[in-house]
Amino acid sequence: MPEAAFNLPLLVLFILGLYFLSSIKILAEYERGVIFRLGRVLPAAKGPGLIFVFAPIDRMARISLRIEAMEVPGQDVVTRDNVTVKVNAVIYFRVVEPIKAVIEVANFLYATSQLAQTTLRSVLGEVELDELLSQREKLNMRLQEVLDKQTGPWGVKVTLVEVKQVDLPDQMIRAIAKQAEAERERRAKVIHALGEMEAAEQLSKAALTIQQQPVAIQLRYLQTLVEIGAEKNTTVVFPLPVDIFSSVSTVLERLAKGGLEKPS
Repeated sequence: MPEAAFNLPLLVLFILGLYFLSSIKILAEYERGVIFRLGRVLPAAKGPGLIFVFAPIDRMARISLRIEAMEVPGQDVVTRDNVTVKVNAVIYFRVVEPIKAVIEVANFLYATSQLAQTTLRSVLGEVELDELLSQREKLNMRLQEVLDKQTGPWGVKVTLVEVKQVDLPDQMIRAIAKQAEAERERRAKVIHALGEMEAAEQLSKAALTIQQQPVAIQLRYLQTLVEIGAEKNTTVVFPLPVDIFSSVSTVLERLAKGGLEKPS
């Protein structure tokens, strides 16, 4: 009996030592511990470093403060101009208030994922296809604002949203290709017309210069002959002034009138 009484305090001390060691918890720099004591949450999260959790009085929920990257599965979106596309995105978020992330929502990861899917469909459904394809940065900011506003009460901060890929139907891809081709053809025609207009203006200026110096046209004829002769061909070009044709037509008209007046 005395020997058993002597071992009892040692046994109690040993059990208390084990309980004390099991109550020691170590949290990393990016972790915080939300402590529930007798069912009530403590006013401040614990960590990082060494903390004590005295079970079963205390219960701890570990929360990571690092930025999480979550891929939003492809969603079928009907744009404002009634075009069905499949869009997927990725969101980046982090917990800024661990206590709210534990108390306000059952599973903040699952809730954020579901909210991102519904927000992606609703926001992109308000824009047209051209805006979805050309104004990606603007839509990313809009999605980030909407998600951050919804997840704020949960203690979650959405830092970035990126639309990764937009899958178009084959018919729409062909229509966009035709539109791009028509736009390129329109630009080519406009450029060609502008070139013709500039060429006409330069020719008009050249005609005015030649009109002031008639001998310039003869020099131009001779230069053309030199260019033709440099190619060693047998073609012979004999330049005739345009005035000769007008003079010949005048003579023919006079002869025709004389021939008509002669019988009378």
